[in-house]
Amino acid sequence: MRKIKVLAICVIAMSLTMSVKAQFSTGADIVSSYVWRGVPQDRSVAGNPTLGSPNIQPYVSFTTRKLTLGSWASGSFLGNVKEVDLNATYAFTSALALTVTDYNWNFSKSYFDYSSTTDHIYEATLAYTGAAFSAQINTMFAGADKLANGNNAFSTYAELGYQINPIAKVFLGAALTESPSVYFTKGFGVTNVGLKISKSIAITDKFSLPVYGIVGANPYSGNAFFVAGVTL
Repeated sequence: MRKIKVLAICVIAMSLTMSVKAQFSTGADIVSSYVWRGVPQDRSVAGNPTLGSPNIQPYVSFTTRKLTLGSWASGSFLGNVKEVDLNATYAFTSALALTVTDYNWNFSKSYFDYSSTTDHIYEATLAYTGAAFSAQINTMFAGADKLANGNNAFSTYAELGYQINPIAKVFLGAALTESPSVYFTKGFGVTNVGLKISKSIAITDKFSLPVYGIVGANPYSGNAFFVAGVTL
């Protein structure tokens, strides 16, 4: 009887998925180094916070109507970065969406440790993406994002972007609050300013390879970065 109930639940779930025209998606980027919001994530390489190694960054997602559930990860070719994130996005319109993300890039504990000392960090993001102008604000509201006194840091990051033309975009991002372990700021600081160029390289008559380059700087830390990426 129990097996029948489980089978019935699976059949119902599959039927509902098909009835709402659910869509599955997957892909990956290969990047020359992993820089996130102006902060290099491969900080352990030779003890140099500006030096990184190539990363592969796969994702999977499931979309049904206005809701998308997914996972994104990054792994360094040298093994210095291991990150697995979970996310849920609700699209109010084609331009406005709310996302909740569960980050985990520490792995000092079990991934399934959700205690008060968890490695996970939870963030809410409100993002607007127009034809040319984009804006987002992101706040970490729970988890391992802490101040020195143990209180939640509520690290908050905001970013503005402008699409200059179909292949070029400029962006400006800043940490709005003290963030000792995420953005490494003592208060407000511009951490991410730069230019992204994207294009497709024709390999054959029927296949093109999307590539991009990002040149940017973190004025707060005094570092500059260049990232080249390929989308598979």
